[in-house]
Amino acid sequence: MLEGKSILITGGTGSLGKALTAHIFKNFPDIKRLVIFSRDEQKQFQMAQEYPAHLYPQIRFFIGDVRDKERLIRAMKGIDYVIHAAAMKHVPIAEYNPDECVKTNIHGAQNVIDACFETSVSRVVALSTDKACAPINLYGATKLASDKLFVAANNIKGDNPIRFSVVRYGNVMGSNGSVIPFFINRKKEGVLPITDINMTRFNISLQGGVDMVMHALFEAWGGEIFIPKIPSYRITDVAEAVGPECEHKVIGIRPGEKVHEEMITPSDSFYTYDLGKYYTILPATHNWKLEDFIGKFNAVKVQEGFAYNSGDNTEWETVEGLRTLIKEHVDHTFEV
Repeated sequence: MLEGKSILITGGTGSLGKALTAHIFKNFPDIKRLVIFSRDEQKQFQMAQEYPAHLYPQIRFFIGDVRDKERLIRAMKGIDYVIHAAAMKHVPIAEYNPDECVKTNIHGAQNVIDACFETSVSRVVALSTDKACAPINLYGATKLASDKLFVAANNIKGDNPIRFSVVRYGNVMGSNGSVIPFFINRKKEGVLPITDINMTRFNISLQGGVDMVMHALFEAWGGEIFIPKIPSYRITDVAEAVGPECEHKVIGIRPGEKVHEEMITPSDSFYTYDLGKYYTILPATHNWKLEDFIGKFNAVKVQEGFAYNSGDNTEWETVEGLRTLIKEHVDHTFEV
């Protein structure tokens, strides 16, 4: 489906952007162009060393900020598909700098939508987060607003064939700023800080995130929020997996942090369908027939009141399983 197509990834120098780039070049070497759009010139310089022009003539590095709509429009000229991964995502930093978070995550989302409408983009996948579900911090609130913008964009497209969809998932194992690399780094100090002994999180690999994005890119009808069926882990088990010899010191929950993360609330259940590998929250209004969607994907409506959160999950990572995953996905040299 990507042969001869041009793709742009906002936030393309981040963990997921780099994983998407590797996946696309491995599986779709006949793409026409891949544009890495981000504002960090140093990360672009470093990524360009991994993808030299003589070996990857399709790649382009485009300095720009999603806050700048004109720059987005220029970058999207001739682009077929957009993956929107740019975001300000660190919860404490967003709490301290709220206006900056709003500018990037909400205004930036609208700029991406507007730029897509003004160019020839036909499919858009926006990345969400479990923190956008019943948010209690500003980051989650801005990502919920972003989700709403991308879902609603399908209602104002007129006869434009463009499709907007969203993927929502939990903590990406090994991504920048996530807990496992943090624990590995702090292990040498002999103390691992635990926010709350009851804390749980969803867990997904970078490849799992990539697979979700590609599923949405190929399969979305417009307006869906896709959610993976993934295991949870207990933060105490992560600490045990990384540093069993370390002191596990309880320091208390940080501002804007939940004990358990959610991806589907009981209120979402009225619009949620089970697709087998994924759940999807369908838009309240859509420009396609629900019965056709159900038939196409064998979609099954979840029970009224259904909820999906990391504390009530039926699938859990074990300490030994986490160690294996850390070695495979985060640090190949990891040993306990």
